[in-house]
Amino acid sequence: MLEQLIEYDKELFLFLNNLGVAFWDPFWLFMSDKWGAIPLYATLLILSFKKVGWKSTLLILVMVALMITAADQLANAFKYGFERLRPCHDETILDKVRLVKSRCGGKFGYFSAHAANSFTAVTFFSLLLKPYIKWFPLLLVTWGLLVSYSRIYLGVHYPIDIITGMSFGLIIGWTFFKLRTYIDNRFITK
Repeated sequence: MLEQLIEYDKELFLFLNNLGVAFWDPFWLFMSDKWGAIPLYATLLILSFKKVGWKSTLLILVMVALMITAADQLANAFKYGFERLRPCHDETILDKVRLVKSRCGGKFGYFSAHAANSFTAVTFFSLLLKPYIKWFPLLLVTWGLLVSYSRIYLGVHYPIDIITGMSFGLIIGWTFFKLRTYIDNRFITK
């Protein structure tokens, strides 16, 4: 059963990865680049400050640092615990992978830290800002999906890596949002 799931995952990866065309490569490289999200992060910081004040925004900055660290470290633990090769290191499909960038990344890829980190932020800030800007979660989810899909497009993660990363991101983002709400209500906006 597990072997069959892994085969389906490889087939879906190859199908999605090979949909890529050179014209779109710069866009997907940008979506995957951590520096490409700086305008979004700056917007989230400004919106947080305007909607919840400076004290709560300081708490949010601490929460974001902790939750991204948690998502990153959990992804690393899984990568070295499961040792599933990235598609770009998998000899069984390497000749069929459309690798967009010159470097593939580390040897192991289960699960995607990009997907986990983006959906950690998506979940946290969607919950935080939805009371103030109803449509904002849709924008954030779109961004998170684009970042996550970029990893398949670039040839560095399988779909299951992405789905698992997104799932952990949702859990981590929700957990830290609840923790932030508790601390904020108990100690900051009391």
